[in-house]
Amino acid sequence: MVLSNYTKEFKYNLKLASPVMLGMLGHTFVSFVDNVMVGQLGAAELAAVSLGNSFIFIAMSIGIGFSTAITPLVAEADSENNFEKGKSVFKHGFFLCTVLGLLLFLMLLLAKPLMHIMDQPEEVVELAIPYLDLVAFSLVPLIVFQAFKQFIDGLSLTKYPMYATIIANILNVAINYVLIFGKFGFPEMGIVGAAVGTLVSRFVMLFYLWWLLAKREKSKAFVTNIKFFKLSKQPLRRLTNLGLPSAMQMFFEVAIFTAAIWLSGTLGANAQAANQIALNLSSMTFMVATGLSVAAMVRVGNQKGLKDFKALKRIAESIFLVGFIFAVVFALFFVIFHQFLPDLYVDLDDPENAVDTAEVVSIAATLLLAAAVFQISDSLQVIALGALRGLQDVKMPTLITFISYWVIGFPISYYLGKEEAYGSLGIWIGLIAGLSAAAVLLFFRFNYLTKKLIVSRA
Repeated sequence: MVLSNYTKEFKYNLKLASPVMLGMLGHTFVSFVDNVMVGQLGAAELAAVSLGNSFIFIAMSIGIGFSTAITPLVAEADSENNFEKGKSVFKHGFFLCTVLGLLLFLMLLLAKPLMHIMDQPEEVVELAIPYLDLVAFSLVPLIVFQAFKQFIDGLSLTKYPMYATIIANILNVAINYVLIFGKFGFPEMGIVGAAVGTLVSRFVMLFYLWWLLAKREKSKAFVTNIKFFKLSKQPLRRLTNLGLPSAMQMFFEVAIFTAAIWLSGTLGANAQAANQIALNLSSMTFMVATGLSVAAMVRVGNQKGLKDFKALKRIAESIFLVGFIFAVVFALFFVIFHQFLPDLYVDLDDPENAVDTAEVVSIAATLLLAAAVFQISDSLQVIALGALRGLQDVKMPTLITFISYWVIGFPISYYLGKEEAYGSLGIWIGLIAGLSAAAVLLFFRFNYLTKKLIVSRA
């Protein structure tokens, strides 16, 4: 098949994906701002934010992963012009995400004592605990926001969550500046100030998105007059059957990155701070792939509703191609600027911490070279996952992600990440191995299923 059959889809794919990319980049930018501002306080403070966020990311992965079940079901209902089905999916998804957000908050409160038995630097743990308390509560509005976001993505109105995220980011930067450093008469709260900024901005983000959707004709009827507690078993079961495996897929991936943070902590505060810098930068480029993953989920879900499986396969492959192109560009960016980018996160003019700062920058620069390598694998695996979710295939991909990250990736990270082996670089070699295995296996799974659907339709 000629290349133009794929490239002609680029424009619409990017139109659908770009607001999601910008919105997801906005989520990551909150973390970027926290890291850059907190990094001015010192390596211990930056490591504390890293440790606190490692717990947050695990819980967040479960909530966000679960919420992705809403998108393909809404996309399918939208292609069928079935309003009642679409509203039912949203209402039940909204209910489940609210309950899940509260449960994840409670789970994090109960998990705090684990910090003291994880062989982390004690000064880092003491700083991390008050930070974690506030950011844990911010998960409640974030997961509820995800219910709205995944619903509106399913209607292909992807720009509205982006607007809400932009507003939240502006607010977060302002609150961070005022509270971290104690400006305009406010107390100097350090990393707790960053946590307050995250909490307030996520509540504003949720209510602003609801307000936007309640104003628009296409979405107003979905998000107003919701009988929240009038629930039915069948849609709850369907969302749960799709959502739980999707949550586990994201959990397995995020958990191995979290394990990388914890393993880095055993190497000291400087290694952990460097790991946080490299993870934060690579997570921003990953959000572009995440946007394309949502586009794959929506477009595959639409074509599934129309039962046009040849177009489904071609459209998905066009998204794989544009994802690969972006990944190569980002890989080159990290290689070219790997020495410069870590400087953004530290205070180079602080003579008191000059030795620690130099070590953090040196380790982070090396890790960015590793991040350049896994850009390609990471991009392809998340887009393949999105396409498979659009097909509502979730059980086998869950097994694939578990094997890739925890049977292949984690043992390599654990053994090569010891101080006497390759240290921080060894941890990231394991990440590369896990992501590469996932990319190959998920792509083969999508190819197998779509060929089977095309044959059955012939």
